[in-house]
Amino acid sequence: MRVATATLIAGALALSACNRGDKTQHQDPAQKAGAAAQAKVADQGLTPMDQRVAVIGLLNKRNGIVRDLALRPGQAARAKDVIVRLRACETTAPWEEEKLTGAFVQVDVRQPDERWNRVFSGWLYKESPSLNVVEHPVYDVWVKSCAMNFPAGPPAPAAPSSSSNASSAKKSGGGAAPSSDVTEPAPETPPTAADSNSA
Repeated sequence: MRVATATLIAGALALSACNRGDKTQHQDPAQKAGAAAQAKVADQGLTPMDQRVAVIGLLNKRNGIVRDLALRPGQAARAKDVIVRLRACETTAPWEEEKLTGAFVQVDVRQPDERWNRVFSGWLYKESPSLNVVEHPVYDVWVKSCAMNFPAGPPAPAAPSSSSNASSAKKSGGGAAPSSDVTEPAPETPPTAADSNSA
């Protein structure tokens, strides 16, 4: 009886150890994909979204007070009756021609009845503030910066292998003689005033 009980307890312990091992090995597929994506982004040298820092400007039009809110994606800051949430921020790479800095922002304002009302949710762009505007009589919100790192950029274009100053265009005056099979028409002499009057 004791041997059977000991065997049963040992079996239960072994099964519980196996189950614990399975839990650590079999993660949620979404968690695995997210961890793999973050590892890939980190390997490429691009700052992961949750590590970027955006500076959002907040103006109270009633009293003229301007605040700079430094936020990471997922964070929010409250200033009296307004809450500014940062969901994402992006900056074009240094080697891109068009420079853009944008942030996905949500703005909530407390109403006189103490309820919070979302007055804006969308992308704001530093270089094009009129593209998408927070329309509110009291508060104005805009993007000032998005701090992030980039991997090494593409290589600079290679210079031509032979840098000759000779041009392939035909030179004017004193160039090569025309080929023998091409005949140039004789230049006409312009009519004189006497020729024009006699006609």
